[in-house]
Amino acid sequence: MKFATTAVAAALTLAGPAAFAGGRDFTDYARVTEVQPQYESVNIPSQDCSSEIVPETRYTPGGRNLAGSLLGGVAGGLLGSRFGAGNGRVATAAVGAVAGAIVGNRLAGHEPAREVTYEREVRRCRMVDNWETRVTGYRVAYEYQGRSYSTMLPYDPGARLPVHVSVDPASGNWNR
Repeated sequence: MKFATTAVAAALTLAGPAAFAGGRDFTDYARVTEVQPQYESVNIPSQDCSSEIVPETRYTPGGRNLAGSLLGGVAGGLLGSRFGAGNGRVATAAVGAVAGAIVGNRLAGHEPAREVTYEREVRRCRMVDNWETRVTGYRVAYEYQGRSYSTMLPYDPGARLPVHVSVDPASGNWNR
Protein backbone atom coordinates (compact mmCIF):
# COMPACT_ATOMS: atom_id res chain seq x y z
CA MET A 1 0.00 0.00 0.00
CA LYS A 2 2.90 2.26 0.78
CA PHE A 3 4.24 1.65 -2.75
CA ALA A 4 0.89 2.60 -4.34
CA THR A 5 0.70 5.87 -2.40
CA THR A 6 4.24 6.75 -3.36
CA ALA A 7 3.56 5.90 -7.01
CA VAL A 8 0.44 8.09 -7.11
CA ALA A 9 2.31 10.99 -5.46
CA ALA A 10 5.17 10.66 -7.95
CA ALA A 11 2.77 10.57 -10.91
CA LEU A 12 0.97 13.70 -9.71
CA THR A 13 4.24 15.53 -9.17
CA LEU A 14 5.55 14.64 -12.62
CA ALA A 15 2.26 15.48 -14.33
CA GLY A 16 2.47 19.00 -12.91
CA PRO A 17 -0.40 21.43 -12.45
CA ALA A 18 -2.36 19.97 -15.38
CA ALA A 19 -3.24 16.96 -13.27
CA PHE A 20 -5.11 19.22 -10.85
CA ALA A 21 -6.87 21.28 -13.48
CA GLY A 22 -9.63 18.81 -14.13
CA GLY A 23 -9.65 19.90 -17.79
CA ARG A 24 -7.58 21.31 -20.57
CA ASP A 25 -7.37 24.96 -19.32
CA PHE A 26 -6.37 26.19 -15.89
CA THR A 27 -4.73 29.07 -14.04
CA ASP A 28 -1.30 28.76 -12.47
CA TYR A 29 1.31 31.22 -11.16
CA ALA A 30 4.58 32.27 -12.79
CA ARG A 31 7.53 33.81 -10.97
CA VAL A 32 8.03 37.51 -11.82
CA THR A 33 11.70 38.26 -12.51
CA GLU A 34 11.55 41.96 -13.43
CA VAL A 35 9.05 44.85 -13.46
CA GLN A 36 9.81 48.10 -15.31
CA PRO A 37 7.32 50.98 -15.15
CA GLN A 38 6.71 52.68 -18.51
CA TYR A 39 6.30 56.48 -18.46
CA GLU A 40 4.98 59.17 -20.79
CA SER A 41 5.03 62.95 -20.47
CA VAL A 42 1.68 64.65 -20.89
CA ASN A 43 1.12 68.38 -21.29
CA ILE A 44 -1.98 69.69 -19.55
CA PRO A 45 -2.03 73.39 -20.44
CA SER A 46 -3.86 75.75 -18.13
CA GLN A 47 -4.80 79.39 -18.20
CA ASP A 48 -2.98 81.68 -15.77
CA CYS A 49 -4.90 84.92 -15.20
CA SER A 50 -4.15 87.96 -13.10
CA SER A 51 -5.90 91.25 -12.50
CA GLU A 52 -4.33 94.62 -11.88
CA ILE A 53 -5.65 98.09 -11.28
CA VAL A 54 -4.50 100.50 -13.97
CA PRO A 55 -4.88 104.29 -13.76
CA GLU A 56 -6.41 105.80 -16.85
CA THR A 57 -6.46 109.50 -17.68
CA ARG A 58 -8.97 111.22 -19.93
CA TYR A 59 -8.96 114.82 -21.03
CA THR A 60 -12.12 116.88 -21.39
CA PRO A 61 -11.68 119.67 -23.89
CA GLY A 62 -11.92 123.25 -22.68
CA GLY A 63 -14.61 125.44 -24.04
CA ARG A 64 -16.06 128.90 -24.01
CA ASN A 65 -18.01 130.17 -21.10
CA LEU A 66 -21.41 130.80 -22.63
CA ALA A 67 -22.75 132.61 -19.57
CA GLY A 68 -20.18 135.42 -19.91
CA SER A 69 -21.07 135.97 -23.57
CA LEU A 70 -24.81 136.05 -22.83
CA LEU A 71 -24.56 138.44 -19.90
CA GLY A 72 -22.15 140.70 -21.80
CA GLY A 73 -24.43 140.73 -24.85
CA VAL A 74 -27.53 141.67 -22.81
CA ALA A 75 -25.68 144.37 -20.90
CA GLY A 76 -24.16 145.79 -24.12
CA GLY A 77 -27.54 145.78 -25.86
CA LEU A 78 -29.21 147.65 -22.99
CA LEU A 79 -26.40 150.16 -22.84
CA GLY A 80 -26.38 150.67 -26.63
CA SER A 81 -30.16 151.25 -26.74
CA ARG A 82 -29.75 154.42 -24.64
CA PHE A 83 -27.97 156.19 -27.47
CA GLY A 84 -29.37 157.37 -30.76
CA ALA A 85 -32.94 157.93 -31.96
CA GLY A 86 -35.25 155.85 -34.19
CA ASN A 87 -33.44 153.27 -36.27
CA GLY A 88 -30.14 154.56 -34.88
CA ARG A 89 -31.21 153.37 -31.45
CA VAL A 90 -31.72 149.83 -32.83
CA ALA A 91 -28.33 149.97 -34.55
CA THR A 92 -26.53 151.15 -31.39
CA ALA A 93 -28.32 148.42 -29.37
CA ALA A 94 -27.11 145.79 -31.86
CA VAL A 95 -23.53 147.12 -31.85
CA GLY A 96 -23.66 147.28 -28.04
CA ALA A 97 -24.91 143.66 -27.81
CA VAL A 98 -22.08 142.40 -30.05
CA ALA A 99 -19.45 144.41 -28.20
CA GLY A 100 -20.88 143.32 -24.85
CA ALA A 101 -20.83 139.66 -25.88
CA ILE A 102 -17.16 139.92 -26.92
CA VAL A 103 -16.16 141.71 -23.73
CA GLY A 104 -18.21 139.28 -21.58
CA ASN A 105 -16.55 136.30 -23.24
CA ARG A 106 -13.07 137.71 -22.63
CA LEU A 107 -13.79 138.58 -19.03
CA ALA A 108 -15.30 135.17 -18.25
CA GLY A 109 -12.36 133.43 -19.91
CA HIS A 110 -12.21 129.93 -21.31
CA GLU A 111 -12.86 126.76 -19.40
CA PRO A 112 -9.51 124.98 -19.27
CA ALA A 113 -9.14 121.42 -20.47
CA ARG A 114 -9.62 119.10 -17.52
CA GLU A 115 -7.69 115.97 -16.78
CA VAL A 116 -9.79 113.21 -15.16
CA THR A 117 -7.99 110.16 -13.76
CA TYR A 118 -9.81 107.04 -12.68
CA GLU A 119 -8.85 103.44 -12.04
CA ARG A 120 -10.06 100.39 -13.88
CA GLU A 121 -9.36 96.69 -13.55
CA VAL A 122 -7.47 94.99 -16.37
CA ARG A 123 -7.49 91.18 -16.54
CA ARG A 124 -4.64 89.50 -18.42
CA CYS A 125 -4.52 85.77 -19.18
CA ARG A 126 -1.87 83.53 -20.74
CA MET A 127 -1.56 79.83 -21.44
CA VAL A 128 0.96 77.95 -19.30
CA ASP A 129 2.37 74.47 -20.05
CA ASN A 130 2.07 71.95 -17.22
CA TRP A 131 4.05 68.81 -18.00
CA GLU A 132 3.27 65.71 -15.95
CA THR A 133 4.99 62.35 -16.07
CA ARG A 134 2.56 59.46 -15.78
CA VAL A 135 2.98 55.70 -15.54
CA THR A 136 1.26 54.16 -18.56
CA GLY A 137 1.91 50.51 -17.71
CA TYR A 138 4.50 47.97 -16.60
CA ARG A 139 6.79 45.77 -18.68
CA VAL A 140 6.84 42.48 -16.78
CA ALA A 141 9.36 39.64 -17.30
CA TYR A 142 8.41 36.28 -15.81
CA GLU A 143 9.37 32.60 -15.83
CA TYR A 144 7.02 29.66 -16.11
CA GLN A 145 8.28 26.07 -16.11
CA GLY A 146 11.84 27.10 -16.96
CA ARG A 147 10.92 29.40 -19.87
CA SER A 148 11.13 33.21 -19.92
CA TYR A 149 8.30 35.46 -21.12
CA SER A 150 7.45 39.16 -21.05
CA THR A 151 4.28 41.20 -21.35
CA MET A 152 2.84 44.68 -20.76
CA LEU A 153 0.37 45.07 -17.89
CA PRO A 154 -1.58 48.06 -16.58
CA TYR A 155 -0.53 47.17 -13.00
CA ASP A 156 2.48 45.91 -11.06
CA PRO A 157 1.76 42.19 -10.47
CA GLY A 158 4.12 41.74 -7.52
CA ALA A 159 6.21 38.56 -7.06
CA ARG A 160 3.75 36.16 -8.73
CA LEU A 161 1.76 36.53 -11.92
CA PRO A 162 -1.36 34.47 -12.58
CA VAL A 163 -1.07 32.81 -16.01
CA HIS A 164 -3.65 30.99 -18.08
CA VAL A 165 -2.38 27.55 -19.11
CA SER A 166 -3.96 25.59 -21.92
CA VAL A 167 -3.09 21.96 -22.58
CA ASP A 168 -3.91 20.64 -26.04
CA PRO A 169 -2.64 17.53 -27.73
CA ALA A 170 0.03 18.13 -30.36
CA SER A 171 -0.99 17.38 -33.91
CA GLY A 172 0.84 14.72 -35.86
CA ASN A 173 1.48 11.00 -35.61
CA TRP A 174 3.43 10.40 -32.38
CA ASN A 175 2.71 6.67 -32.22
CA ARG A 176 5.50 5.03 -34.12
